[in-house]
Amino acid sequence: MIFGVIKPYPSPIISGRGVDVDFPMLAGCLALLGLGLVMITSASSEVAAVQSGNALYMMTRHLIYLVLGLGACITTMMIPVATWQRLGWLMLIGAFGLLFMVIVPGIGREVNGSMRWIGFGMFNVQPSEIAKVFVVIFLAGYLIRRQQEVRESWMGFFKPFIVLLPMAGLLLMEPDFGATVVMMGSAAAMLFLGGVGLFRFSLMVALAVGAVFVLVQAQPYRMARLITFTDPWSDQFGSGYQLTQALIAFGRGEWFGVGLGNSVQKQFYLPEAHTDFVFSVLAEELGVVGSLATVALFVFVSIRAMYIGMWAERAKQFFAAYTAYGLAFLWIGQFLINIGVNVGLLPTKGLTLPFLSYGGSSLIICCASLGLLLRIEWESRNNMGSEEAEFNESDFAEEPTHGRR
Repeated sequence: MIFGVIKPYPSPIISGRGVDVDFPMLAGCLALLGLGLVMITSASSEVAAVQSGNALYMMTRHLIYLVLGLGACITTMMIPVATWQRLGWLMLIGAFGLLFMVIVPGIGREVNGSMRWIGFGMFNVQPSEIAKVFVVIFLAGYLIRRQQEVRESWMGFFKPFIVLLPMAGLLLMEPDFGATVVMMGSAAAMLFLGGVGLFRFSLMVALAVGAVFVLVQAQPYRMARLITFTDPWSDQFGSGYQLTQALIAFGRGEWFGVGLGNSVQKQFYLPEAHTDFVFSVLAEELGVVGSLATVALFVFVSIRAMYIGMWAERAKQFFAAYTAYGLAFLWIGQFLINIGVNVGLLPTKGLTLPFLSYGGSSLIICCASLGLLLRIEWESRNNMGSEEAEFNESDFAEEPTHGRR
């Protein structure tokens, strides 16, 4: 089936002009991927040496994930945007199926008390990463089909939550509170851009805040995290341990860092140093300057993704526009939460840093999302609105004159 939806030509990587992609976006994400590989190599060396006897074990696995991610990016660029729109419902059903599977004993794999992975031999797949993207694609299609209803009626506003709330419930059963917040936040932002009135949007935000409060109260460990992060030093060897070690890493880094590979906190002081807290190790080794440069890269690719959505909207390719906005919000949500946790602005939450953290599912999905964004930009720039349109080499012989770059 996959070969039926891939169209190598025309595509951003095979066209009359050769490789024809949004190079600023591609360069920004490749810079993050390269930085991520370097930081994973550094942050995981001590843990990998003890666990496997090979200091480069996790770097090797991350490199395999990176190759698979780049393959997913290239493949996604060859799939017309109209195909994603047509398959939106199937993707939603697939997302529900994966989330059901992960909570089934014997299929789901438990790590650190959470059932978030499906095991395939040596590798784990995290369905929540896939589900978030599939929800964005489904919701983008809904906003196109029900645009008038969404803007003018309460029913059009509430219908998406008939799908979103059960999916959020499945995520909470894992439990994966961070993914739930990112998914629901991105959906809310897409609905707002889709034309939901300010009063209804404000009501949704109020209900969401109330739901978060109830969910935090429902689990003692969440309340402990919420209380501890405001003063982690009050229990620095208990619930505040992870955050205090992260803050020590930031303090040791000062302006220019202690040097690449010279982190002390990665030597079993800071838990999850190569996954959720890789930014803390980066801050220790590269300092404030390196941290701010990394944040600047994140800001650049996020804003660029929003611009890709805006360009698609100007080209009247609204499904592509909403999809681009949704993917941008997913990245922004994870950026803000992960970095906020690392610097102590938010309670500790297990959420990876896109493009940087160790983790196959997150890395591959981020690369696939990049490929979809590059496809959206290419189609909007070349005024390709339908996969049924016929194109040949002469259609792509001249450079575009939009001047967006």
